[in-house]
Formats: sequence, C-alpha cells, structure tokens
Amino acid sequence: MQRAIPIMFIAMSLIPAGDSAGKILTGGLGVAPVFVAWSRFAIGALLVLPFLPRGTWALMRDKRLWLRAATLAAGITCIQTALQTEAIANVFAAFFIGPMFSYLLAALLLRERITLLRSALIMAGFIGVLLVVRPGMGGTSGGPGLLFAVAAGLFYGVFLTMSRWLSDVAAPLALTFTQLAMSAVMLLPLGLLNLPPATLEVAGLASLSALFSMLGNLLLLYAYRRAPATRLAPLVYFQLIAAVLLGLFLFNTLPDTLTWAGLAVIITAGITSARLR
Repeated sequence: MQRAIPIMFIAMSLIPAGDSAGKILTGGLGVAPVFVAWSRFAIGALLVLPFLPRGTWALMRDKRLWLRAATLAAGITCIQTALQTEAIANVFAAFFIGPMFSYLLAALLLRERITLLRSALIMAGFIGVLLVVRPGMGGTSGGPGLLFAVAAGLFYGVFLTMSRWLSDVAAPLALTFTQLAMSAVMLLPLGLLNLPPATLEVAGLASLSALFSMLGNLLLLYAYRRAPATRLAPLVYFQLIAAVLLGLFLFNTLPDTLTWAGLAVIITAGITSARLR
C-alpha cells in the first residue's frame, strides 16, 4: 500500500491534466466533445502500441475487457455531454459518486473487506468534494444534463472495480492498450462525424490530452495490482488537487477558503483510509 499511494497520487494528477487539454479544445477551439473523447483513446492506443508485451492481441477476444472498455467510453462521453449544458461544479459533484460506487461494488462483487471507519472516511472525502465544488451555490440549479454526470460517475465506479477485478489478467501495459483500442473502436463513427479543422494547435492539444490520460490510467492499473479497490477508492479524490492547481495556472481560477478546506478534508481522509490495515 505504501507503494500504491504515490502511484495513485501521480495518476490522479495526470488524468486532470488530460482533461484540461480537452477543456481547451472544446471550450476555446470549439472542438466537439465526442471527438476529444475518441481522439484521446485512438492516440493513446497508438502511443502504447510500440511497447506491447507478447500476447496482448489475444486479449482482444476477452469479452470482459470489451465490457470494461465500454464503461470507460460511456463514462467519458456522458461527462462531456453533461459539461455542455451544466455548471462544472454540479457536474463534478455528481461525477464523484464514482469512488463511493466503486467502494460498494468491490465489497459486494469482489468480496473485499470493508470497515465502518473506512466507510466513514470515504464519506468524509465526498464531503470534501462538496466543499470544493459547492453544487447549486453559483445561482444555478442542476438541469436534465446533470443525469449524464451521475451516469458518468456510475460508469467510472464500474470501470474502477473492473480494473481491480481484471488487474491480474495481463500486464498493465496490455490492459491499458485494450481499454484504449476498444474504446476507440466503439467511438470511431462518432469521432469521424465530428472531425475538427486539421491544425497544429488541435493536434498538439489532442496529443497532450491522450498522453496524460493514457499515463494516468496506466499508473492506475499498476496501483490496482498492489492494493484492494476498497482501499484505493478514496484516493481517486486526489485528482481534485490537480484540478484546482491546473485551474489556477491555466484558467486563472484562484481557490477560495472553502476550496482549501475541502482539499484538506480530501487529503486527510484519503491518506488516513489508505493507511488503515
């Protein structure tokens, strides 16, 4: 577990970096969200391709891996859809139901051990998330699109649990390639229907989004090979730390007092839960 904690921290920092590049594409350059999702998977698969271990292609026949990839593709598409119509605070609050859902699924389906204290800590982490995002406090209430954010969180919770379940099927590099390649195949028609203008700026940001996301998910798989999903679930909240810092440097969004308080709660709950035996 001592090795899994820093791996998770790095992974949860890289994934928001990929999302930030995607936000610049959709918000600043008008690129369709579904193209951002598809290009992330397609480019990520190409980046991993030269390093595939032997036997990777045989995994493409595993129906369980296709199901896992489908949950990832659906989750990314849902959250991009939600962000088109809903306030980002509401979307993040709904999306972060994912770690709690993963915690429950791991206990019910994988028979991983849960405790009252760890359950309380993951709830504390979610309270910290609410302090950071404060849904509904910006003068807007959640609309129908918020259902897509909830769906994205549920899909992500399933994806996290399946990542733990299938962590021993193959090496992390092989599993990373399958989730990227399979998701790219599923979203291929929608991606091709929403091609943006071919510019160096679009290509560069799409490549950065894919690279950061691929590395983050690869490290996530390494972490899940070392610790149970019920112990790692609270650490998923760590990506909010990177999100706040990226918002400060890229979008000039300065965190306020409640944001810092929420981050302190998230860090404390996550580290305490991870160190429990």
